Amino acid sequence: MRPGLDGIAGSRRLQAPPRNPRATELGDTVGMSTKVSLTHYTGYEFARPVQVTPHVVRLRPAPHSRTPIEAYSLDVSPKNHFINWQQDPFGNWVARIVFPERIDHLKITVSLVADLMVINPFDFFIEEYAERFPFEYEPGLKADLAPYLRPVDDSEAAGRWLDELNLPADGVPMVQFLAALNSAVHRDVAYDVRMEPGVQTPDETLARAIGSCRDSAWLLVSLLRRYGLAARFVSGYLVQLAADQAALDGPSGPAQDFTDLHAWTEVYVPGAGWIGMDPTSALFAGEGHIPLSATPHPSSAAPIEGATEPVEVTFSFANEVLRVHEDPRTTKPYTDPQWQRIDALGLLVDERLQRNDVRLTMGGEPTFVSLDDATSPQWNTDADGEHKRELADGLAERLRSTYARGGVVHRGQGKWYPGEPLPRWNIALQWRTDGQALWNDPSLFANPWREDADLDAPANAELLARTVTTLLGLPARQLLPGYEDPLAALSAELREPEGARPGAAEPIAADVRALDESVRTPTGWVLPLTTGQEWTSPAWRFRRGRLVLLPGTSAVGSRLPLDSIAWTDPQDSDEPSYFDEGPPLEPGIRSVSVVDPEGALTTALTVEAREGQVHVFLPPTRSLEAYADLLAVIEEAARRVPCRIVLEGYAPPPDSRLNQLIVTPDPGVIEVNVQPTQTWSQLRDLTVTLYEDARQSRLATEKFDLDGLHTGTGGGNHITLGGAQPADSPLLRRPDLLASLITYWQRHPSLSYLFSGRFIGPTSQAPRFDEGRPEAVYEMEIALQEVRRQMALATAEGMHPSPWVVDRALRHLLTDLTGNTHRAEFCIDKLYSPDSSRGRLGLLELRGFEMPPHPQLALVQALLVRSLVSMFWDAPLTAPLVRWGTRLHEDFLLPEGATADIAEVVADLRAHGIEFEEEWFDAFTEFRFPRIGLASIGGSHSPITLELRQAIEPWHVLGEEATAGGTARYVDSSVERVQVKVTGVDRRVHLVTCNSVPMPLTPTDVPGEYFAGVRYRAWQPWSALHPSIEVHAPLTFDVIDADAGVSLGGATYHVVHPGGRSYDHPPVNANEAEARRASRFEPRGHTAGRIDVAALRERGRRAATLDYPHTLDLRRVPAE
Repeated sequence: MRPGLDGIAGSRRLQAPPRNPRATELGDTVGMSTKVSLTHYTGYEFARPVQVTPHVVRLRPAPHSRTPIEAYSLDVSPKNHFINWQQDPFGNWVARIVFPERIDHLKITVSLVADLMVINPFDFFIEEYAERFPFEYEPGLKADLAPYLRPVDDSEAAGRWLDELNLPADGVPMVQFLAALNSAVHRDVAYDVRMEPGVQTPDETLARAIGSCRDSAWLLVSLLRRYGLAARFVSGYLVQLAADQAALDGPSGPAQDFTDLHAWTEVYVPGAGWIGMDPTSALFAGEGHIPLSATPHPSSAAPIEGATEPVEVTFSFANEVLRVHEDPRTTKPYTDPQWQRIDALGLLVDERLQRNDVRLTMGGEPTFVSLDDATSPQWNTDADGEHKRELADGLAERLRSTYARGGVVHRGQGKWYPGEPLPRWNIALQWRTDGQALWNDPSLFANPWREDADLDAPANAELLARTVTTLLGLPARQLLPGYEDPLAALSAELREPEGARPGAAEPIAADVRALDESVRTPTGWVLPLTTGQEWTSPAWRFRRGRLVLLPGTSAVGSRLPLDSIAWTDPQDSDEPSYFDEGPPLEPGIRSVSVVDPEGALTTALTVEAREGQVHVFLPPTRSLEAYADLLAVIEEAARRVPCRIVLEGYAPPPDSRLNQLIVTPDPGVIEVNVQPTQTWSQLRDLTVTLYEDARQSRLATEKFDLDGLHTGTGGGNHITLGGAQPADSPLLRRPDLLASLITYWQRHPSLSYLFSGRFIGPTSQAPRFDEGRPEAVYEMEIALQEVRRQMALATAEGMHPSPWVVDRALRHLLTDLTGNTHRAEFCIDKLYSPDSSRGRLGLLELRGFEMPPHPQLALVQALLVRSLVSMFWDAPLTAPLVRWGTRLHEDFLLPEGATADIAEVVADLRAHGIEFEEEWFDAFTEFRFPRIGLASIGGSHSPITLELRQAIEPWHVLGEEATAGGTARYVDSSVERVQVKVTGVDRRVHLVTCNSVPMPLTPTDVPGEYFAGVRYRAWQPWSALHPSIEVHAPLTFDVIDADAGVSLGGATYHVVHPGGRSYDHPPVNANEAEARRASRFEPRGHTAGRIDVAALRERGRRAATLDYPHTLDLRRVPAE
C-alpha cells in the first residue's frame, strides 16, 4: 500500500498569495510565536487477519526542518510489532515496522508539537557566481548533486510549455527567476484532490492542466532540472492558521486552522542551500511547511509504504491542529472570554461614574500612518505630503458618512509651527448633538483635493457672494471686490537690476491710481460681517478707493487689509464664556444692519475662486447660534446658484451642542481629534469604528524599524478628560481628583512607561514632572497640599473650589525642562488657562500614551484611566510622593519592574471593587518589551532557561551642534538595553555573564529565577555621549559553573543580521519583522574552554554601581 499525499490529506484547497504583501499585514496571525499540536491519523481495517510485510513510515519531521519541533510521538496499533528508526540515504527519518503475526487492522497516529515562529523564506545569501540565472554548479558540488540533476523524462510537452512561457532567463536575479517559475506552474495548473495513489508525469499534468499538490511539485522538479538546477521532491505537513483579521486585498487564508499532508519542491542554490517552493500556492516554504521526506523521486517519499495479502480494506484518515500556546500579540490581544469580561467591566465602571455624578467625558488624539508607504518623509518626519492628504481625505469622508450626516465639512487651518510657511490644514467634521441637521445637502460640498477645476468657478463665486448679501438683507454696495496689490509687484520689480528684464517690457511706472486700475479682475469678494447679540456689516472705505489685499497666496480671508479700515481700533468685546450649557439650538436668520466702521470689529465673510473651486471663508462667530445661522444662509445661496463650495476660515466656538472631529497632519502621521464620549459604549463603538475606517482607508496603527522592531505610529494616542461643559469637568469640580491622579502616576511609573512610545525621558514629548528636575517632587508636594487645602475650604462652605485653583497651583510644575506647559505628561493648557476662554475648557490631556496597534488595546488603556478616575472620586489619594532617584530609569524600564508595578495597580483597583486582571496587560508587555529569544541550557539533568527581552532606554538630547541650516540638538539613540531572565540557576554555583562580565542578578518572587538589565552601545555615531566607546555587539551570554570553571551553554544576540545582510527597506508586514528579529538571536554560542572565575568576579565588581544595582552597563567595562 502506498497512499498518495492527497489521499490522506483531504480536500482543503491552499490559498493563493496576495498581490500586495503589505496588505496582508493585518490579515495574518502575526506578532509572536504560536505553538500548535498536530495530530495525523491513518487507519486500515482489514476484512480478515492478514500477513503484513514490513512497513516503512516516513512521518517524522526531517532533520532539515526549520520549524522547531518540541515534541514528537508515533503510535502504531496493534501493539505487537517491532520498530526501528533509521535514516535513508538522503538523511530523512524512516521507521521500519515489522508485524510478527497476522493483524486485522493497522492504525498509525502521529502527534507533534511545533513552534510556528515566523520564518522568512528569503533569509539567505547566494554565492556571487549564482546570484543571476543561469549559472553552473562548481564541479565538486555538481557531482554531489547528481541525483537531483538527473532529468525526470524527455517530455516534449514540458519543453513546449517552457517555450510558450518565454520566461526571462538571461541574467535574471535568481530569486526573481524562481518566483516567476513557481508562479507560472501555479497559474497554469489548477489544484485538485486526487485520491488515486501515485504521481502524474509532467506531461499528464500539463496536458490536463490540473493536478494534486504532488503532481505540481513533481512538475516543478522536472522543470527546474531542465534548467540545470538541482531539485528534489518533498512530502510533509502543511499547517495554516486562520488570520486574526481579514486582509484588505488578496485572500485572507483559511477561515479555520487546518493541517494536511502536502508536497512541494526544493531547489539547491549555492550559498542558500535548499530553498522550498510550493507551486500549489505560488509561495516559498515558510514556518507552516514541515518537511517529512525530501528525495530525488516521489517514490522514495511516500508517507507509508508496505504490502499485505489481497484483502478488502477500509481506509480512513484524519488531520487536526490545535493551538496549545499563543503569546499575546497585537493582532489578537484578547480571547473572546477576556474581551467579554473587559466590556462588562467597562459598563460596571460606567455605572459607578453615573451613580457618583462624576460627569466624565473622554476624548483623544489617535494617530495613523500609511499602510503602503513606510519610507517617504511625509510618513516619518514631514507634517504634510500629497499622499498624506489623499489618505486623510478618504478617512474624513468615511468618518463623515458614519458620524456627521447632516453636518458640515470645514477645511480650515490648524496649528502653525516655527519653520513652516503656513498653518497646517485640517478637515473638521461638525454636527449637532441633538441629531438635527446643521447642513442639509452634502452634495453642495466640493473636494478641493480630488475634483477637477471648474471653469465657472469665478462667476459662481461672485454670484454666491451676491446671493449671500441679498439673503442677509444687505445693500449690494456692502459686498466689496478684493484685488491683488500692484504696488507689491512694483516693489518687487524695483528691487531688480537696472533696465528691463531681457525679453520683457519696460519697467512699470509708479502711478498708484494707474497701477490699481490695471488690476481689473477681483481675486475674491468680501462682505464685512460681525456676529454677536446683533449682526452688523461695517461700511468699509479705503484711501485707495478699493479693497486691496495683502500680498501672498493664502485665502482672501487671511489677507484682508485690517489696518486700512478705520483710524480707531475695534472696541474690545467681552470674550464669551464656554462654561455654561447653551439653550436648545433654534435656527433663524438674524437681520443685519450697516454700521460705521469706526470702532467696529474687522471681520468679514469672503468668497473666492481658487484652483477651480469656490471657497467660502467664514468669519469668527461669537456663538453657535450665529455659526448655524450663517451656514444656513450659505447653504441656501449655494443651492440657488447652484454651485459646490469649500468651507474654510474660522471654526465655531467650543459648544457642548456641537460635536467636532478633526483630521489633521502631524510629523510622520495623520492625527484624528475625536469627539468626546460620555459612556463606555460610546467610547467602545467610536474606537472600533475609527480603527476600521482608518484601515479601510489604507492607514495603519503600527510601524516597523529596519531591524524588525515593532513600534507604534510614533505620533501618540493622547487621552483627554473633561466634562460635557467646562462647568461639568470633574477636574474643576473636584481638584483633588487631579491631585490623586498626579500622585498615583508618580508612585507607579509603569503608567508612564508601559504605554509610552520609544522616546522617553526629561527631553521627550511628554516627560514626567519628576524627570530631570530633582526639586520638582518637593515643590509638587507643596502644590498638591495647597490644592487639597483649597478643596477642603470650599467643601466646608458647601461650594465648589474656584476653577483657577488647579491651574495656579500646578501650571509651573507640569512642564518640561524648558518650561513648556504643553510638552508635559499631564497637560493642563486647556483646563483653566488665564490666557483666554478657549483655554478654560476643563480638559486634562494625558500625553504619555503611544498609539496602540489594536482597538481593544486602546480601549483597555481608556478603561484603566476611567477606572482610576472612579476609584479616586470615591477615595482621594493623599499618599506622599516617592523619591525614586536613579531607580526611576532602572526598575521600571525593565519588563520585570514594569509588570510588577502594573500588578500593584491592578491590585489597588480590585481592592476598590474594580475587577481588572493582570493578564489584560500581557499584550502591552509583549508590545513594549518584546521577547527576543529563549535558550535552554544545561540539558535535562539540570535545565536552565535564559530569556532575553527588549527593555526601554531613554534617548538623551545632546548639546547644540552646527548644521547646514543653523544649529540643532541631536537625539542619542546609540545605546540600547535588554533584560535577561534566567530560571533554574543557583547563585552559589552559577554565574551568568554578558560578554564575559557577570551580571548583577536580582531574584524574582519565583525560586531559582533571576533577572538583570544590560546596557550596551549598539551603534557608534560620530556624535553621541561617549563617542569613543566602541560597539559591544554581539552580546554573548553564558551560564557558568563556577566550581568547574566552564560554561554550560549560552546564547548570542546580534544588533545586525549575523550573516551580514543589510536591509534596504523596513519590513513589509509583521511576519517579516518577526523573522528579522528572530534572525538576530541564536540560542547557542557560549565561551569555550576553561574560564578564570576569579578574574570574572573581579570584572563584575569593577562594573557594579550603586546607582543602577540591577543593570550591567557595558560602557563602564574597560575595553581589553
